[in-house]
Amino acid sequence: MTSTPSTSPQQTSHTTTLNVPPLNDVLLVPLVENALVEDLGRRGDVTSQATIPADKQATLTLTVRDEGVVCGLDLARLAFAQVDASIEFTAHTHDGAWVTAGQTLATISGNARNLLTAERTALNFMTHLSGIATATRKVVDLVADHPAQITCTRKTIPGLRTVQKYAVRCGGGRNHRLGLDDAILIKDNHIAIAGNITKAIEQAKQLAGHLIPIEIEVDTLEQLKQALEAGAELVLLDNMSPDTLREAVALCKNHPSGRVKTEASGGITPDSVVAVAETGVDFIAMGYLTHSTTALDIGMDFSA
Repeated sequence: MTSTPSTSPQQTSHTTTLNVPPLNDVLLVPLVENALVEDLGRRGDVTSQATIPADKQATLTLTVRDEGVVCGLDLARLAFAQVDASIEFTAHTHDGAWVTAGQTLATISGNARNLLTAERTALNFMTHLSGIATATRKVVDLVADHPAQITCTRKTIPGLRTVQKYAVRCGGGRNHRLGLDDAILIKDNHIAIAGNITKAIEQAKQLAGHLIPIEIEVDTLEQLKQALEAGAELVLLDNMSPDTLREAVALCKNHPSGRVKTEASGGITPDSVVAVAETGVDFIAMGYLTHSTTALDIGMDFSA
């Protein structure tokens, strides 16, 4: 983790609108350009060229067809801008907002051919990221009565990690590591190659300095005890049953060195997340948020 968030209970609800700082266009433009190059291929949008007069103007409305959390409006805006800088994109809401079926998210006006050329790229970003944000919001709501905070993982689509993790924030979740350089997370293979848990932690502390957090993954209570004896301050409790998690949390809370932070992981889904939260863990890591969520149904319709 790049930082240790506070452990106060989540305060969001399905209808809460979050104001998440937007990502800078500098980060987004390369993603949009790559997506457009992939879609345009060698000849461009031959369908629009064949069926739409070159000077035809049109207006499209970006409309959500189900309730959820909006995410990706800037990517949609940039998709149109990269195709045609004269296209007017007017957003009627913002990322992090809870919206209902039938609500208009944006109005886009300009050259009809160019509108249709950018349409799919804009929608691909919006539906995918809004799906992640919506799923995150629902999971956060499920554990709202517990102190556990929901975090995502590095199980992201290559090339889209920055925006997928942004979508998690739009849904009220927290980010785990953005990359391998953010923090030291000692996993089972690191331990095996280093020799044992104690050696792995000692070597990590020598490198880390005071600004790089160290977390160690353990699978059993015996491993946890070894990690605590070696001075672990943040432990990832992997694939433990709720009963074992409770024992692990108790060991960490009562350790003489002070309260050790705990994070649960291992195939956690909306169906199991409440049982995990009830164990008292501080954080719950869910790869589900970025690799298994459903896209939010958003469409783009001709209005004029």
